[in-house]
Amino acid sequence: MTHDHTVAPSPWIIRFAPLIRVGGPVLDVACGAGRHSQLFTQSGHPVTALDQDTSLIHPNPHITAIKADLENGNPWPLPNHTFAGIVVTNYLCRPIFPALIQALEPGGIFLYETFAAGNEAFGRPRNPDFLLARGELLNQTQGLTVIAYEDGIVAQEKVVQRICAMKSDGPGIIPL
Repeated sequence: MTHDHTVAPSPWIIRFAPLIRVGGPVLDVACGAGRHSQLFTQSGHPVTALDQDTSLIHPNPHITAIKADLENGNPWPLPNHTFAGIVVTNYLCRPIFPALIQALEPGGIFLYETFAAGNEAFGRPRNPDFLLARGELLNQTQGLTVIAYEDGIVAQEKVVQRICAMKSDGPGIIPL
């Protein structure tokens, strides 16, 4: 898969990025060329950018690029690491959800956006293995406090699910 270096950050990610603890470390999963990694470094966050091909990531002293294959039963590459924010867009690997949630620090923000069932009417991906079922993102993130969630058609061009959720040990009071 090729990644366009000119693709703008997701409006969903931009909208909720300010909820991540100031200066806190951010994990960008399946980062591609690093459009969200760059966004977070501009806000003063150190970023760990994870992808199976890190050659497309623009060099940045605040980004630690880690080459990792998250699929095929490979072990989670960052055991014992926690992050103030975790970002995943346009990628679905169901087995890593528990590791992602465990990697969130208390108060950490989980930002996820990917394709959902119904997208096959608009284009790729069409394979159900890469499309979230209705409500699946909510089920995969049980135990987190949901700040915002969307599931539907975007601009008559794709079907997505998006979530912004917080890991909380307490009542889950969200600064809105």
